[in-house]
Amino acid sequence: MTGKLLLAAAFLALTPVAASSAGDCILDNCADQKPLPSPNPSAPSPASTPDRPTGFGRSGPGPRGASVPGQFDFYVLSLSWSPGFCQTGGAKKGRDQCDSGANLGFVVHGLWPQYDHGFPSDCRGQSAPSRIALSATDGVYPDEGLARYEWRKHGTCSGLSPTDYFANAKAARDAVVIPQPFKDAHQDQRWAPVDVERAFIAANPRLRPGMLAAVCQHGVMEEVRICFTKDLKSFQACPEVVRDRCRAPAMSVPPVR
Repeated sequence: MTGKLLLAAAFLALTPVAASSAGDCILDNCADQKPLPSPNPSAPSPASTPDRPTGFGRSGPGPRGASVPGQFDFYVLSLSWSPGFCQTGGAKKGRDQCDSGANLGFVVHGLWPQYDHGFPSDCRGQSAPSRIALSATDGVYPDEGLARYEWRKHGTCSGLSPTDYFANAKAARDAVVIPQPFKDAHQDQRWAPVDVERAFIAANPRLRPGMLAAVCQHGVMEEVRICFTKDLKSFQACPEVVRDRCRAPAMSVPPVR
């Protein structure tokens, strides 16, 4: 009998114990042990939550725990399809991007530090970008106002200086080859979201399914989001970002004007 009791005690000692609620934290949430937010059915839908003053929406899970500069897992490069943005409410706010004759297709909406679950936002302790830093955003962002906003909202969480953050945004943009159908797109088109993604994959050999998402609003393509490793040396799988892709069977792709 004594031998059986000893054997049972040894088995229980080797059996894993379920993690406590304090140990169930995820990424930066571990820093302060804040509980993960529970779904709120009365909260506005992600598409209605503005990420920039010119009308874009940042969907997906929001910030969790303390947002600490430099503490994130990967980047999301968001490329705005200017005609789609302008058609879905941006024309009154992003005038430089939407003026007749601007002739803008894909432009940088933002370079976003991202957690595997959620994203940091509005990190503190970083200075506003200087005129010298902002001068490097010309030709990358469609207007300086957006560059300023993106620095405050996302760049402050990169752990970089404004100059280096904007240099990273340009480097990420330059690393992506825009598919030919979107380089001279002066006619209305309709695309299945998956076919837009496949076109980017075909133009960028290292890009794979599960590393990007075409995003739409009201059936109109607004942007393509592409995930990069933190050092920007390669593309990155990002299931949470991909789940936010356009759900429509087909979307309108307005022409460049």
